[in-house]
Amino acid sequence: MDFSFTEEQKMLRSTVRAFANKELEPIAAQIDETMEFPYESWRKIAELGLPGIIFPEEYGGSGGGPIEFTIVVEELARVCAATSLTYVCVGLAGKPLFRFSNEDQRQRFVTPVAKGEKLICFALTEPGAGSDATAIQTTAKRQNGGYVINGNKIFITNGGVADIAVVFATLDKSKRHKGITAFIVEKGTPGFSVGKLEHKLGMRASSTAELIFEDCFVPEANRLGGEGEGFKVAIEAIDSSRVSVAAQALGIAQAAFDKALAYAKERQQFGQPIANFQAIQWMLADMATKIESIRLLTYRAAYLDQNHLPSLKESCMAKVFAPQAALFVADKAVQIFGGYGYIKEYPIERYFRDVRICSIYEGTDEMQRMTIARQLMQEG
Repeated sequence: MDFSFTEEQKMLRSTVRAFANKELEPIAAQIDETMEFPYESWRKIAELGLPGIIFPEEYGGSGGGPIEFTIVVEELARVCAATSLTYVCVGLAGKPLFRFSNEDQRQRFVTPVAKGEKLICFALTEPGAGSDATAIQTTAKRQNGGYVINGNKIFITNGGVADIAVVFATLDKSKRHKGITAFIVEKGTPGFSVGKLEHKLGMRASSTAELIFEDCFVPEANRLGGEGEGFKVAIEAIDSSRVSVAAQALGIAQAAFDKALAYAKERQQFGQPIANFQAIQWMLADMATKIESIRLLTYRAAYLDQNHLPSLKESCMAKVFAPQAALFVADKAVQIFGGYGYIKEYPIERYFRDVRICSIYEGTDEMQRMTIARQLMQEG
């Protein structure tokens, strides 16, 4: 099977890499420290047309697919993982927005998201509903041509900066997943507010916030899909987004390896570069092997998705393996840098912090293994 990029994909990778090196690298450490959302960087990302990669041209996109999206995520994460996370949300929330929206909703919401004019978030997680999405407590009640939503969401990526939220609420808790419905809620809607902003270990320049809904009225025109289809909307979104998280881990791992290799060649101890020592060489060899394994799993899953082939098992494998392998790479990079790897003067400690969340969001390692096992049982 040939995983070589097309000329257009190679050009995309080169363009995003050059952009990230020029625009993101100089500010990555600063926005990590200050937790400042990089609005100006996002404006430039929009100018490149990157938010529209996965959307059709008629809605402001460029008609690309999972492979192109994966390339962009990897290249952004290689320089600034927090910025890549903002971008991942375009896929996580934007794909189901397009998939389940009607024509009016596509014109009002998909087009500005594709053009990068509006930021979007995916509001599913609650204090008592993480891996078990069927346990959500946020309610929606029919009222006068729409719905009144009450409840709160936590750990919502882009939550503090999003213009549009894809929100999941239940019309009937007794129906579990069959009672869940998805809604499009716009910033500024009465009863919709941002609560606590999270102070995080990593991905610090990505806004993570609590969203609060207090008698928030949403018109029926803003319902996404049919009543009771919300769980399907959520699962399809998460399924398609797993590869993006693997791509994030890949980008972070590649950055950590590149810095460690360069440092090992320059750092002198006992009268020679530490790269000459077998202990360091073996670390680098293991790191490079892990990275290639991540890359093969990730792009194979993206290839299957792009060609409309079954990819659930493969995407779960990439999602569970990539963060663990990337954490190994980041850890070894810290070791190669020694004390310098533990201080903020160098980006190595940031890579180590940023990659840890990749084993948790978009489905924990444990959930991925359960899905992989179920697929294996069905195949057997």
